[in-house]
Amino acid sequence: MAADHHNTTQGLTTAQAATRLAQDGTNEIGQANRRSVWRRLADMLRQPMLALLVTAAVLYMLLGDLTEGMTLSVFVLAVLVLSFYQEGQSEAAIEALRQLTQPQARVLRDGQTQLIPASNVVVGDWLLLSEGDRVAADGRLLTANNLQIDESLLTGESMAVDKVLPEMPATDRLADQIPLPASCVHGGTFVVRGSGRAQVTATGMHSQIGQIGQALTQVQQADTPLQRQTARLVKVLASLVGVLCVVMVLTLGWRTGQWLPSLLAGIALAMAILPEEYSVVLTLFPAMGARRLTREGVLTRHINAIETLGATSVLCTDKTGTLTQNRMTVTALAVPSQTGMAEPGDIVHWTDPSGTPYPTTPAEAPLSSAFHPLIEHAILASAPTPFDPMETAFHAMGQRQLNDTNRAFGAGQLVQSYALSPSLKAMSHVWQFEQVEDRVVSAKGAPEAIMDLCHLSDGERQRWLTCVAQMAAQGLRVLAVAHSRFEGDDYPDSPHAFDFEWLGLIGLTDPLRPEIPQAVADCQSAGIQVIVITGDFPVTAREIARQAGLPEGTTLSGEELDRLSDAALRERLSHVTVCARISPHQKLRIVQALQANGEVVAMTGDGVNDAPALQAAHVGIAMGARGTDVAREAADLVLVDDNFASIVRGIRLGRRIFGNLQKSMHYIFAIHIPIAGIALIPMVMGWPALMLPLHVALLELVIDPACSLAFESEPEEADVMQRPPRDTHAPLFGAQAILLALGQGLCVLASVALTFALAQVDSGAWPTALRNNWPAQLHLSLLSEAQIRAMVFITLIAGNAALILSNRAGGGHFWHHLRKPNSVAYGVIGLAWVFLALAIHWPWLAEPLKFEPLPLWPTLIATGSGLLSGVSVSLLQWVAAAGPALARTGRC
Repeated sequence: MAADHHNTTQGLTTAQAATRLAQDGTNEIGQANRRSVWRRLADMLRQPMLALLVTAAVLYMLLGDLTEGMTLSVFVLAVLVLSFYQEGQSEAAIEALRQLTQPQARVLRDGQTQLIPASNVVVGDWLLLSEGDRVAADGRLLTANNLQIDESLLTGESMAVDKVLPEMPATDRLADQIPLPASCVHGGTFVVRGSGRAQVTATGMHSQIGQIGQALTQVQQADTPLQRQTARLVKVLASLVGVLCVVMVLTLGWRTGQWLPSLLAGIALAMAILPEEYSVVLTLFPAMGARRLTREGVLTRHINAIETLGATSVLCTDKTGTLTQNRMTVTALAVPSQTGMAEPGDIVHWTDPSGTPYPTTPAEAPLSSAFHPLIEHAILASAPTPFDPMETAFHAMGQRQLNDTNRAFGAGQLVQSYALSPSLKAMSHVWQFEQVEDRVVSAKGAPEAIMDLCHLSDGERQRWLTCVAQMAAQGLRVLAVAHSRFEGDDYPDSPHAFDFEWLGLIGLTDPLRPEIPQAVADCQSAGIQVIVITGDFPVTAREIARQAGLPEGTTLSGEELDRLSDAALRERLSHVTVCARISPHQKLRIVQALQANGEVVAMTGDGVNDAPALQAAHVGIAMGARGTDVAREAADLVLVDDNFASIVRGIRLGRRIFGNLQKSMHYIFAIHIPIAGIALIPMVMGWPALMLPLHVALLELVIDPACSLAFESEPEEADVMQRPPRDTHAPLFGAQAILLALGQGLCVLASVALTFALAQVDSGAWPTALRNNWPAQLHLSLLSEAQIRAMVFITLIAGNAALILSNRAGGGHFWHHLRKPNSVAYGVIGLAWVFLALAIHWPWLAEPLKFEPLPLWPTLIATGSGLLSGVSVSLLQWVAAAGPALARTGRC
């Protein structure tokens, strides 16, 4: 590795970095335009409901009714405040996720490696680059070790670019150092191989990607199927509403000759029918769901993935670190016997070669010198500063077992490395040691790959594979180690050119996470197929799958997968539990085959080569702790703790979000039926209007928090993980759901009609004979129009409470859900009653709303009628739920 071309190895100091950050600003491209308060206000006023409210307020003032106009303006302001709050909740959740998922950069400051937000990188910083990293800023290379960078974002070229060091400049001033294209790195590109260091020369808008412009930040996500379905429904309803309102305005205007009041009535009808709350819940639920997922250790990079998460039918998961604790310990060693042949000797596993039990673990007990080369070359074939848990375990064992007296080599310099590749699952390092004239070559990797490098005979290969199987059967991760020597500096292109000698096997233990069996059981009860995909041996993977509680199934190896046609692979995967010895590029075939079977696939990954599979999967899940930036950029979700149980909690939460969204949309559709009826029926019958724009605005203050906050806060159903995955092609709000919501709304409308009819007993509207035979207790004294309107609204608010409670519960569970906590829902219902009481009894509200206080008896009748709607709605839901169940059992 070349030496650093700089006069210091400390990097910037913290104080220098802070000064430059203040001078140059953050390392960010111009952010996608975030809406200002005024822009948000303008967008809200373009929404149909608010536009209609503002129009109605203006019309009231044109009619000279200043009190009603001002009151409606106050209500408009209240609705705006509520909308701002709800939208603010969504944007705050998304912004919090944006901050959590912003890229990180490793820099050298004060002589120490630090992980900082990429936005805090400044000119002069030393960037530490390794495979899978996203380059945080433009810079010139100081060191490069087999460094290849994907620059397709800037150049459009798909091939990765090899990077070399620049010629030594005559000055250290950054402004005078003009690097060659192959000796510089650019912000936004990805390291696909090797490692290096670069000194930052430009950040933010001064970088290459910043000069290209802000177009790269203007990412427009396509609408989800759910959004498209809802948009179609709203468009159909809006068209019907538009035609109906125009007809009603023309009819009333022609009938009465009063066009402005007729226009007001038409506006009230449009507001009553149009379910504009759908846009609120479709924005709020995913955003708040993403915030809830964050608490479960799952960061959401693409909000739309939440819609799909709960529908997952196949979950493809890594083994190491996801099912296991990713805390590797060297547990078993095997070296060639002393016969001089490359044959297995004793496997050291909790005993020494003589069979005497160790008093402590193998990593702490003294080992025979025969094992020292195996340990030392495993360390030399690892990163000098290890990050991978297996390499960390090798270094830890070396610190315990090797000291200066039994090391074959002293301090050295890594001069060449050969990374893992799909064709060779082994890593090789070439070292230069002062006391050794030749170069020392160390290799570790999959046993089959090291066997190929060592050119073992068939007999030797078979005997060592038997040894591998014995270790793998104990649930160990098995790697092989080899070494070689090389003269000169003209290194070959491939490790196959070295003359490797076999050293032996190392078995590592990675215990299963304790919460995994319950998480796997939850997946099984939820109808989710779990497939373990690993590069490890089949025997090891099957043992971990058995410990995790996965059902018995077949095992598919990477070699078998390559021999299968696409059709055969699709058929095979329906019975597979474990895919072992799988290369990252084979994951993409697995995802595509599962999708061809109609499955909704969630896939985990952590490496550069996992990115295609993560992008192809319906839900790509990257590892947060050990994943590369490339994998995180390609994924929809990021696991903070790399834990499989977090994925299952995410699926549970995704199902809860979708279920609550369904409940909310049922409620929205149902509540608009009685509101529309109260607005439409008096217009058709030629009666005085009961529903004015003021009243719709008042109801919006109840409906908006109910459909969004109350239902979003609803706890999950007890059997949410006992249901099969939902069909993503089935509409969220299909014909059956619309009919049920219509029936619920008609139940409430019938109760409102009953209240209205009872209020008319003594008004002369009833036939005399029927009025005379009516029970004396139910006769009401002659009520004014304002009192009748108050009775109607009491029944409507009671019916609204019934719709909230019944749609919380679902069919047959009404009484059970009454005891289920949801303080937000009960708070919304309580505040609605308080607000209605003020609107009826407080003159400042009662007068513009055209309400008058009621005697006790009419109040009780209106309330009882509303409670009756609760009974009818619950009964209707029970029948709707019980009917199919009875039909399935043959009793109906």
